Amino acid sequence: MSHCASPVIEKGLKKYLSSDQDVEGNGLNRIVSQEGGTVAHDAVFGDMTEDGPNYRAVGWIATIALMMKTQIGLGVLSIPAAFDVLGIVPGVICLITVAIITSWSNYMVGVFKLRHDSVYSIGDAAFLMFGAVGREIFGFAFCLFWICVAGSGMLGISISLNAVSTHGTCTAVFVAIAAIIAFAFASIQTLGRITWLAWVGLISLVIAIIIVTISVGIQERPFAAPQTGHWESDYKIINNPSFTEGVSAVSSLILAYAGTPAFFSIISEMREPQHYNRSLIICQAGVTVIYTLISCIIYIYCGSYVTTPALGSAGPLIKKICYGIALPGLVAGTVIVSHFAAKNAFVRILRGSRHISANTAVHWGTWIGCTFATALIAYIIASSIPVFGGLVSLIGALLGTLLCFQPMGCMWLYDNWNAERRNLQWYFMVAWCAFVIISGTFLMVGGTYGSIVGIIDSYRQFGGSAAWSCADNSNSV
Repeated sequence: MSHCASPVIEKGLKKYLSSDQDVEGNGLNRIVSQEGGTVAHDAVFGDMTEDGPNYRAVGWIATIALMMKTQIGLGVLSIPAAFDVLGIVPGVICLITVAIITSWSNYMVGVFKLRHDSVYSIGDAAFLMFGAVGREIFGFAFCLFWICVAGSGMLGISISLNAVSTHGTCTAVFVAIAAIIAFAFASIQTLGRITWLAWVGLISLVIAIIIVTISVGIQERPFAAPQTGHWESDYKIINNPSFTEGVSAVSSLILAYAGTPAFFSIISEMREPQHYNRSLIICQAGVTVIYTLISCIIYIYCGSYVTTPALGSAGPLIKKICYGIALPGLVAGTVIVSHFAAKNAFVRILRGSRHISANTAVHWGTWIGCTFATALIAYIIASSIPVFGGLVSLIGALLGTLLCFQPMGCMWLYDNWNAERRNLQWYFMVAWCAFVIISGTFLMVGGTYGSIVGIIDSYRQFGGSAAWSCADNSNSV
């Protein structure tokens, strides 16, 4: 292998280009270019040179921020309302159960990626397991899922702007502004260059959630509760929801942990993918603690008068403050998930071509086209289904479960079914994978039905908001 002076791609690739050995597990190989220099070859992004973007620039600490911001977002704002449906004890049990299953699923993403360097997305994993049909189904589901989440994010941004400005203009205008912002920032080429946005968004959203948590704790009663007469929280230890109500609530919990499919994209852009598990442990532990503590406190103090999203539970002034602080977090989440969907389509279109990692007209035209299409479709979804709680549970049920449960059980079986030693541990893992696949399928079908019924009932009871409506959506409960 040539040791001649190699082109400087970007900080983070130098050590791979200058070392004598390929670093085990990093997914990069050095090759000698026609000009005699050494360049980095990635199984997904091809040859990376100083003339193109560095797709392998995310460190393990930055990975934590991306993982946590992918998880902490719209989901946490719906958990207290889910607890109201389930009761706080069943709610916490369901939350922890979902956390355990999705944590294992996230772990399997890392294991599968390190064993199969060419896998960039869940569609690529499905191609190995199920062939071309599997790749098309799961690839489409991946893009649709993150586009729908981006649509929810745009809806969340419009709620925030309405709250801060006291409905300063038509809600449809705010949704359009959110779409423009998402398109602009999602068009940044690499995850390494938007990590700062993940940090800003994560910190701002956590601060806003802490403020509303403290506020509902020190106030006499939540804003939506009767403001005269004796009042005490009507939180429920155990509730008795209908099937549709219960399964829709569980779907909302699943969405709170539904960053799993994006972890393929994140590990693919890590400088050192072998450190993935380190980042994952910190992410899942932090997310679970935040979800459990914050949601329990808010629900105990608000009871059935918790709003959805929960930032509006403490009254107009605190709502303005919290939404103002949370706005960067909502923007960051929308940008990042839009980036995931666009990057998946971009890689699928240009993979194997020199244009994927070179600043050519084809590269930029394809990339901007993907980000624009993603933002446009998300905008249409946000404007045509303007019911925050219903949209969150529908996405979690129909697509979140499909992408977080069943494929990961199949991935373990794909790699281990033909193991030579079938000991007790092997049989346990087969049973576990079967449980994950079956439970995921049940929750997907039941949750989708329950969510659709819930959206219909919401429109019948409250009238809902019309598509492309100008009505203020920041006072929904």
